[in-house]
Amino acid sequence: MSHDSVADNPCTRKMAAFVSGLRYAQIPEEVVGRIKLLILDSLGCAIYAVDLEWSRILINTLGSLDSSTTCGVWGTSVHLSAPHAALVNGTLVQGFELDDVHRVGVMHVGAVTLPPLCALAEIRTGLSGRDFLTAAVAGYEIGPRVGMCMGQEHIGQGWHQGATVGVFSAAAGAAAFLRLSEDQIVHTLGIAGTQSSGLMAAQYGSMVKRMHAGRAAQSGLYGALLAEAGFTGIVNVFESEYGGFCTTFSRSQDRFTLTELTSGLGERFETMLISLKFYSCVGSNHTTLDAIAAIRARRPFAVEDVERIVVRASQVTVDHVGWKYRPAGTTAAQLNLAFCVATLLLEGDVFVDQFSEAAITNPVRIALADRVQVVNDPDITALGTKFRHMVKVEVVLKDGTVLSETVEAPRGSERRFATEAEVVEKFEKLAGHVLPAPQVESIRDVVLHLEQLPHAKTLSNLLKRP
Repeated sequence: MSHDSVADNPCTRKMAAFVSGLRYAQIPEEVVGRIKLLILDSLGCAIYAVDLEWSRILINTLGSLDSSTTCGVWGTSVHLSAPHAALVNGTLVQGFELDDVHRVGVMHVGAVTLPPLCALAEIRTGLSGRDFLTAAVAGYEIGPRVGMCMGQEHIGQGWHQGATVGVFSAAAGAAAFLRLSEDQIVHTLGIAGTQSSGLMAAQYGSMVKRMHAGRAAQSGLYGALLAEAGFTGIVNVFESEYGGFCTTFSRSQDRFTLTELTSGLGERFETMLISLKFYSCVGSNHTTLDAIAAIRARRPFAVEDVERIVVRASQVTVDHVGWKYRPAGTTAAQLNLAFCVATLLLEGDVFVDQFSEAAITNPVRIALADRVQVVNDPDITALGTKFRHMVKVEVVLKDGTVLSETVEAPRGSERRFATEAEVVEKFEKLAGHVLPAPQVESIRDVVLHLEQLPHAKTLSNLLKRP
């Protein structure tokens, strides 16, 4: 077995140089505008999730362990240690399948990037809103590129990409916020990378799927703080032929592309390619839901008219969400394509109110889900990662009518991104479940003008329940 030189780390080094050298003035205006909307969306997702069962269990358990309580849990009056706050807040963002997704990198970015930044804003002084935005962009740029390097095969072989890849977004953002040197950031990435983990079997009914992002956020925070103190990591974490991130998390050398790590870095901003969700379910389901909504708008039909629905999709989509639905909790319902299709047909929407305990075990909905077939379309699969969410949907009615629609990218995607008004409406709807209207409005206004904030801690303080 080849044991390569630890000095051979051009990709890791270039990524570290980008993070250490990034300044607010270098970020294009459109990217600044977009990152603020992405931040607002993630915060709304997190605040909504605080009262969910899995959130309460995690908050109470970690609270019983902490003696240091310096950092707030968003949407609550609870304070935890910085690592535990990052863990909980990252879990909250992922709490109800509402948060952002970088489709090509196959990861949720805000859930892993923002919690370490808010924790650091509370324990370090002198960090401004501009510092927060700059650090967020660093995280939003690095993680997706690692996901693009690994490709859709990474999730196809069973890794939860948002968790395994997410550590690098968290680490890069935290390192940028702390203004670490290039060498320190090399170590930050190496410390975070060796903590990477997340098994996709968590999608079949466990609460732990929600926590994957939280653990990645926590790992990135650890990486930056430890590297700042002189702790060392794997300096060629991406390039190492033995035990490196890429070789270990791929079946073979041809399953990852190292050049994706730094392609266009600093020139092409992946932040602009991050999608938002307007359905409360996994991103792989959204194009099908959009297709059915479009078909129904064009040619209305009743549920009892449906013989079957055939969804032709990539093999990754089939593996990820095309399995036969069986009631096993909210997570399984939100990650199953057939169940979400049945939900849309019966209720006209797939948002937070559609996933009650009664709904996920409802025999009528389950029977309708059984009429949905998800099959591999070799032509779509051959198009690769950039088209992994593309679907061709056929609704076959009992009178023999076949209604069809092809959708490449969902509503809220980089190709059909939401307006500021739509993002604000979603945020206010979610955060308003938990916080009073004046506080929701204050958070909204601070985020939309974050570059004017003298102290980033002001945002962290605003996120706490009075």
